[in-house]
Amino acid sequence: MDVDARRTRIGQIVAEQGEAAFATLATDFGVSEMTIRRDVEALEKAGLVRRIFGGVIAASGTGFEPPYPERAGHAVGSKGRIGHAIADALRPGETVFLDSGSTVASVAYALRGRRLELTVLTPSIVVATALADEPDTRVILLGGEVRAGELSIIGHDAEQMIARYNCDTYVAGVAGVDAVRGLTEYHPQEASVKRAAVSRSSRVIVGADSTKLGQVLLVCVADLADVALIVTDASSHPTLDAAREAGVTVVTVDSDGDHHLNGAPS
Repeated sequence: MDVDARRTRIGQIVAEQGEAAFATLATDFGVSEMTIRRDVEALEKAGLVRRIFGGVIAASGTGFEPPYPERAGHAVGSKGRIGHAIADALRPGETVFLDSGSTVASVAYALRGRRLELTVLTPSIVVATALADEPDTRVILLGGEVRAGELSIIGHDAEQMIARYNCDTYVAGVAGVDAVRGLTEYHPQEASVKRAAVSRSSRVIVGADSTKLGQVLLVCVADLADVALIVTDASSHPTLDAAREAGVTVVTVDSDGDHHLNGAPS
């Protein structure tokens, strides 16, 4: 295993377990503790882990992924308004990649009854179920490994299937949106599916409630410059300022469901 692969795997182990001892990592990888310490130092400089006496812990925000039911129950009202705003941004007849995750599930539910004649490609069993009986909507569910608890499809087969399609819009659900690190995720295989979707889509829309702004998770998905539109419930945030500077359109939804484009009512 080369240096980059080893460091990536160390980051994954720490994210999954929350912590790891230098001695254990050295044994697992068959290298010296000094080598592990250099690896951890590099990961710490990247903001992914923190060194402690005798070992390493996950940096704030890069550790365990909350269970789907917990995430689905968080900021329900905001996610519903974000979902409707993103549905408003989709054009009739588009081919749309709808991501996994609770925020994008809200988009799927907001599309019901609109009869936009969409073709929907998705790795989410939740999204597919929400739109399966929707008139004039064609739903294509990715094939691959079902991720337990998430009801999302991951793995090489899913990524290979994405490569066969061209999408007008990718509606991305991510765990973190940061001014410097861009879009990030907890889970490496989830992130790989998202990167594949970015590469096959002409437009990327991100739905992110305020708690996701400024968050940096373990795995990179895309740069802010790759995003066309961010829809959020946050009225202001340094990450949104950076997004605007990168040419991203920002739409804020308020508690009444009104949309504000780049800070001004739309």
